[in-house]
Amino acid sequence: MVKYSEVIVLKDKLANGEIRLEAAQAQFWNDFKEGQRSWHTKDWHERRSQFIKDKCEICGSNDTLTLQHLSHPIRYSEYLRDITREYANQHINTNPVVDKYEFSNYVLNKYDYVPVPFCPNCNNSNPDKRVRKLPQYRCTACRHEFDNPVYRSVDELISIFFDNKDAMEVRDKCFISKDEWGNKHNLSNIRYWFQREQAKNKDAEKIAKEAFLLYLNDTIKYLSFDDTITACKKCAFHFDINKMDLCPKCKQYYKGLQYPTCIQCLPEERRKTVLESIAFRKDWREMNQQPGMD
Repeated sequence: MVKYSEVIVLKDKLANGEIRLEAAQAQFWNDFKEGQRSWHTKDWHERRSQFIKDKCEICGSNDTLTLQHLSHPIRYSEYLRDITREYANQHINTNPVVDKYEFSNYVLNKYDYVPVPFCPNCNNSNPDKRVRKLPQYRCTACRHEFDNPVYRSVDELISIFFDNKDAMEVRDKCFISKDEWGNKHNLSNIRYWFQREQAKNKDAEKIAKEAFLLYLNDTIKYLSFDDTITACKKCAFHFDINKMDLCPKCKQYYKGLQYPTCIQCLPEERRKTVLESIAFRKDWREMNQQPGMD
């Protein structure tokens, strides 16, 4: 795992074009092992002593002190997703016209089509299918009764979509992606993913570089200890795992980070209401966990 100073140098080289993205990524992830953490490294322990204080900044204790980060870096894949989305939106705004032939090929190659029945009178989809009464179908929109619903081919739906993207016939999610996820989409959804892929293919290297630079900046911030506080083991656990810190009013009970005080320090009427709500939710959970409850 690369050292803090090495990450800074690597980021500057990549930003200035002194090293290619592939080489920078290979250098950064060189010798990286699954489950390895920054705080296990020698570099971390050597620099840690320069920042850690002699007591917990939350409760004042000096028992088993650690450096608690107030924020954590997000994954490179998340940066890559966000930057790709930005480029896709920019591409869509600057290239609103989609080639019908290319779009049709994309749909046929990427999706399986499950035909949807339409009312022959009003084109509303998915009419009610009756078992005993004839005619077999009844439209829920116009109340028209019929035996033979209308089915559209993929080409017909695409033609309708290009004429009117808000047409009733193209609203249904009747296309299932052929990937492992099997997501259901309508043609409007597919158009976005088609244009997103175009943007991604066009600017793949720029997208990856921007995302990796953001990731390196985030990593540098994390390794720098700039956004850390000294905390005892108990306060660090509550902060990191339970998202809680010590109540500033009583300095005795822990509270959620989003709240100004703990429950015990609330005004009497407010405290009573909150405790009743907590008790109700607890009883409700216990009741639902009893045998025979669905």
